[in-house]
This record gives sequence, C-alpha cells and structure tokens, in this order.
Amino acid sequence: MKSSCVGLLLGVSVLLLSGLSAASPVSLDISPNLQQFFTGDSSVSLRCAGDGQTADGWTVKRTRGGATEDCGETGPDPSCVLDFSVPLGGVFWCETSSGQRSDNVSITVLDKGLILEIPALPVKAGCDVTLRCRLRSGDITAAFFFVDKHRLGSGPELVLRQVRQSDEGSYWCSTDRFGKSPHSFLSVEDPPLPHTITASPPLGSDPAGSPPSSSTPPLHSCISVLHLLCHLLVICPYCVCSVLLVLMCCSRNSGNQPAVSMETRQPAELDDVTTEQDF
Repeated sequence: MKSSCVGLLLGVSVLLLSGLSAASPVSLDISPNLQQFFTGDSSVSLRCAGDGQTADGWTVKRTRGGATEDCGETGPDPSCVLDFSVPLGGVFWCETSSGQRSDNVSITVLDKGLILEIPALPVKAGCDVTLRCRLRSGDITAAFFFVDKHRLGSGPELVLRQVRQSDEGSYWCSTDRFGKSPHSFLSVEDPPLPHTITASPPLGSDPAGSPPSSSTPPLHSCISVLHLLCHLLVICPYCVCSVLLVLMCCSRNSGNQPAVSMETRQPAELDDVTTEQDF
C-alpha cells in the first residue's frame, strides 16, 4: 500500500511540475534593454534565460547577411556580446538543438542620425514606459513621437502610463533638424489594464499655461498577476493532493489491527461430566 501511495504521489508531482515548467518559457534577455544603438555605444549582452536564470541547452541565434548563425560562444552559459564597432544589427532569438525557439528581438545600429530609446523586451501590462529621442552625441532632444501613423505628442520624452496590449505597435520619433529615427516594435505582456498616455509639453509651448494633468500616478510594482496565478494554481493542488494521499495511507495502515490470540477452555459442566464417567 505504501509503494502505491508513493507512486501516485510521484506521478502527480511530475504532472504538476511539468505544468509549472510550461508556464515559464525561455526568452532572450538583453542588457541594456534597448532596441536601437549608435556605433561606439557600450556593448550589449544577450543570453537565454527563464525566470531570470540562465537556460541550459539554449543558444543565442542571429541573422547575418540573410543567413542564420550562432551568436557568441556555446557552452553551459551561452551568451552573445555585441560591441557595435560597425553599424550592423539584425534579428536575435534563443533556440534549442531540437528547433524550439523564443520570440525574435530586432536590434538596429546606426552610425549617425537619430535613435529612439525603446525597450527591446516585452513590457508587463500596467507598467510605465518612457520613450526618448537621442542624438549621436548622446544628448536627448525634443521630438515628435509616433506609433504607426498616429502622432502621440512631443517633447524631450513620451511617457506611456500603465501600458496595455492595445499600446503595441511600431514607434518612432522625428525632428525638423535631425530627421527621424528607425521604427521599433513595442510588445506588451499579460491582460490589458486601464491606462492613460501623457507627454511633455509641445515644442514652443508654455508649461505654465498648460492644463493640469489628470493622469494616474505610475505603478511602483509591475508584478505579473497572470504569472502569479499560474504558480498558485500549480502549487495549491500539489499541497492538497499530498495531504490527502498521506491521510489515505495512514487511515488504511491503522485499519489493519493485529490478530487477537484466544485461549480455548472447556466449560465447567463438561469437566464435571467427564469426571463422573471416569468413576
């Protein structure tokens, strides 16, 4: 009975742990978390990670000249470091030997002009995102900000408050003097949440004359509610099943009482009859 209980418990554990692993896919981790760079910028590190830990068996891949190749060294901790010595970017992702892949991330490298500072990794729904336009010199310049073909606002930066999935799109910035930046796609994870979009005052406007902003304050914690629920749904049934299986095993073992030995004696009447017959 004990072996069957242990076997059943192990089976339940394997199934639940498999579900937990499926809820934590491997993704490409980028540091710093940006999509656009100038030649000569600081190096960028790319690695394959799941839940913040390096993922074994995954390799960083890239496209170069229309061909696919490994990016960086392979080994127990594969990573790829871009030094931006030449204006060459590309598409990057993580992949296993069996062909399983993560989402793609595009990186653009320019030697002049204007770039948009925008996150390369998906943004959690409910978080704030700040977009800036940067020059080759490193200075942040006032610009007009767009998503697809829609103008969002102007100023030194654009703040997207509590982003949701409807904020996904191709973003770019433009100036009258320095031209416009390349387009980069902003990805948003998890269910949509209420949000507002605020921008810095338009170019040439008087901040003192602008109406007060009615936007909500930024969130201080960007916790993935869906990810937390997935963990709870996996851990709670595991604990309940473990307790029930232990109680079942204990109750069945306690029901097997040892046999009681009884001494058989002849009744007193039979002893008297036997004695009389002997005489």
